[in-house]
Amino acid sequence: MSRIIVITSGKGGVGKTTCTANLGMALAQLNRKVVVVDADFGLRNLDLLLGLENRVVYTAVDVLAGECRLDQALVKDKRQPNLMLLPAAQNRMKDAISPEQMRTILQELASKYDYILVDCPAGIEQGFHNAIAGATEAIVVTTPEISAVRDADRVVGLLEAHDIKNTHLILNRLKPSMVEANDMMSVQDVQEILAISLLGVIPEDDRVIVSTNRGEPLVLTDEGVSLAGVAIGHVARRLEGEEVEFIDFHAPPENIFSRLRKLLSTKII
Repeated sequence: MSRIIVITSGKGGVGKTTCTANLGMALAQLNRKVVVVDADFGLRNLDLLLGLENRVVYTAVDVLAGECRLDQALVKDKRQPNLMLLPAAQNRMKDAISPEQMRTILQELASKYDYILVDCPAGIEQGFHNAIAGATEAIVVTTPEISAVRDADRVVGLLEAHDIKNTHLILNRLKPSMVEANDMMSVQDVQEILAISLLGVIPEDDRVIVSTNRGEPLVLTDEGVSLAGVAIGHVARRLEGEEVEFIDFHAPPENIFSRLRKLLSTKII
């Protein structure tokens, strides 16, 4: 059965689109057929993060206007054939599509793909309502900053009001040293405020910026072990129902990499 998951945050700049691109790639690597849908009309970026910007010919708006079929608008990833992108129109605004039209598109995709991941724009206005239309699950991405957590809390309430109750949390850009110095909220602090299930914790990692600029999702990177990339891979496995141990970011550095080797080589059930 297909799963339609909206990835949202409330606040912009918390890494939501990066999580969407990497999670889509990680699920495709697990042999799942995945479509990532860019719902940020007028400000699309998902094509850039996947390195597919030069392959976009049609968009979701062209599908709705009858200028192309839905399968013609889908862009196949050049590295992973299980991953497709449905781009948003860059020259149209969020009112170019209605929630009912978005629902229709997602339902058609659901007949052919295992996962549909919808990248929601920041905010809680028209773009948000378009993105959550048709979704049955949600992933709320936040950073451990009070303003981001407050916006995420508002989004959790709105999702519940729209009857999307299967909601999970990804805490992004955690800095363990700042948590230990009591300068940053901990995972437990954020969980207590949002009161939704924890799906993943992704540490701050400079390689995220490099991968974004290159259009190469972090989960594809072979240049050394990336904690953020491993953490996203674990999120994908948890979505698949595996019980995967959370990485202990507070361990001494030499022990973290020993632990990573163990986590990469074995499945923890």
